[in-house]
Amino acid sequence: MRTRILKAFLISLLTLAVFFPAVPAHAENPVPAAAPLTISSSLPAFSDFVAAVTDGSAGVVRGVYVPNLFAYKVVQQPSGKDAYVSGTKNVVTQFRMAAQYDVVGLLAHNYLAGASFSSLKVGQEVRLVYGDGQVAYYKITLIASYQAVSPSSASSDFIDLATNKTYTATQIFNQYYTGETHLTFQTCVAKDKEPSWGRLFIVAEPDETRSGK
Repeated sequence: MRTRILKAFLISLLTLAVFFPAVPAHAENPVPAAAPLTISSSLPAFSDFVAAVTDGSAGVVRGVYVPNLFAYKVVQQPSGKDAYVSGTKNVVTQFRMAAQYDVVGLLAHNYLAGASFSSLKVGQEVRLVYGDGQVAYYKITLIASYQAVSPSSASSDFIDLATNKTYTATQIFNQYYTGETHLTFQTCVAKDKEPSWGRLFIVAEPDETRSGK
């Protein structure tokens, strides 16, 4: 089972950047249609957002909301498609197999919703909304960027841009998708016209000061 989960993760590392190869890889300048919802572009009030994504599905993540930054619908990966990532703007995809480790993984292409992940900051609040209207609160505790040694390989090693240390894909998976309960955002980082040049991971831990799910 763990081998299957790791395989899905390895594929997702590559899929996030090349799932739609016809889309230009403007990492630093994502296409206008992919712009995240913001206060200036009708970021909904949180109560309105909760009402919009609530569908009665208890225990199923349906939305992710970061005050003053974005409000995205969350979709689930179809059965048997463990590397699926939505191609719809303002939508992120939950990495289904990470849930087996009590981790919420949220994936998005860097030219769609993932373009706004780089705006997240340590200490920022993240709210997960479940289908039954329950809300879980998190605080961002870690942001890390990596360069892919072999950008076109699903099993590439990765260089931590902060420490210059090299890690295997397996080590990256263990770092961000196992351990204590937490939330991980993941997207690709493009550079020098290479859409899958690197990867960005943002970790948020449960905010014990707020009531949640």
